Amino acid sequence: MRAFLASSIGVTCAAVLVLPLAVPAGAAPDTRTVPAESAGPAEPVDAPGSTQSLPMRTLPARSDRVTGEPTRAAAAPEQGLPEREVRSFSLVGVVWDDVNAELHGTVQVRTRATGTGDWSDWQDLETHNAEHGADPGTAERESGSVRGSTAPLWVGDSDGVAVRVRPEAPDPQDRTASPVPLPIGLRLELVDPGKDPQQLPATDAEAETEAASGPGTGTTAGAPSAAGAQAAADGGTTPLSPSVLLALGKAASEAQGEAEAGLAPGAQPYIGPRPRIITRKGWGADEKLRERTFVYTSTVKAAFIHHSATGNNYTCSQASSVLRGIYRYHVKSSGWRDIGYNFAVDKCGNIYEGRAGGVTRAVLGAHTLGFNTNTMGIAVLGTFTRSNPPAAAVNAVAKLTAWKLGLFGADPRGKTTLVSGGGNKYKKGKKARLNVISGHRDGFATECPGARLYKKLGSARTSSAKLQGRP
Repeated sequence: MRAFLASSIGVTCAAVLVLPLAVPAGAAPDTRTVPAESAGPAEPVDAPGSTQSLPMRTLPARSDRVTGEPTRAAAAPEQGLPEREVRSFSLVGVVWDDVNAELHGTVQVRTRATGTGDWSDWQDLETHNAEHGADPGTAERESGSVRGSTAPLWVGDSDGVAVRVRPEAPDPQDRTASPVPLPIGLRLELVDPGKDPQQLPATDAEAETEAASGPGTGTTAGAPSAAGAQAAADGGTTPLSPSVLLALGKAASEAQGEAEAGLAPGAQPYIGPRPRIITRKGWGADEKLRERTFVYTSTVKAAFIHHSATGNNYTCSQASSVLRGIYRYHVKSSGWRDIGYNFAVDKCGNIYEGRAGGVTRAVLGAHTLGFNTNTMGIAVLGTFTRSNPPAAAVNAVAKLTAWKLGLFGADPRGKTTLVSGGGNKYKKGKKARLNVISGHRDGFATECPGARLYKKLGSARTSSAKLQGRP
């Protein structure tokens, strides 16, 4: 990747309490700036978490060359850390100084489980992570705080770690080839996501009850319904904000979307039922970590589907912890303004609010390099290169896109034209004709969202359109 000239893609707005629920398709960006929340963001109880950042050092040279093997150009020295005891952590990643530098090689970690003291085998971290991030030339990308990084890996509660970073070996057929150096400033990031918030999300049974009752914003027991849900939908996090936005029926979702979009009476809005969404308060986001301001674009023309590449060794009860770990890694370790994804989905089909700014609004994310403008990014928590995604997760993607794309008039089975902000598949300024529901690899040459999840996107498009009521 290389730096690009700045381009205007969004508008920064201060945190808000009461704003329109949705920006109509094709509308101009919201340029209003309103005062920040006077009470400040509501913090989850006992959920701050922490990050240990450990600088790596050069490791002793390996002596594993087979006798009689042809002489080849020496590889660059390995870096890493030997086994050591550390404070408790559950998610691990590697970062380096220059966001534009690529890590050509492999990164592996071993971890020791808290309690049992058992060490894991060496586990690979996904090194090709540059395609996840803010677009070239944007304020977030050019802030000076953004670092290169691997994808993070969820390892569960651990208190010991070792890491090794092996550079790519030179071509053995070319004895004059120079060794490929590792990026400067390699650091091992150990993330403790903190404790779950005491206010737990509503159960599926509660969500179904709310959906069956018809219109209503839906909230958890004991929270003021209208003010709290409105603030959560608009992007504000206050003591009134619910932990969950409960599901709405199709009629209520369409009535709400039709009113906000200003459609003519009797016009078909094609908006799917709003699914149950666990808010940032529900999964315990520490709002002090992120930037206080929000950035919006004009509309939402497409959804890019990702896998988080954090591994599949988590339970659904741990999904909030995984999300808090990713959030902290994106902000504190990688230097982003907030978590990169607009939404996340776990293996049980639970849907989570991602980047702050309002679940109904066109929030500028940092998920698909070159195509963050006028799109949203949905990450399915897990790695689906060789593992099949659970049906519940694919169904959740269909439900979420039916509702959110419907708010902006987008057909899940259709195609749309996006303009690249710069990437390895489409140069800056290039127009790309893509599916409204696309995989990350459609906009950037990458493995994401994994071959197995990518194969399921066709059925997700069909289900999403059906939920919108399209013929």
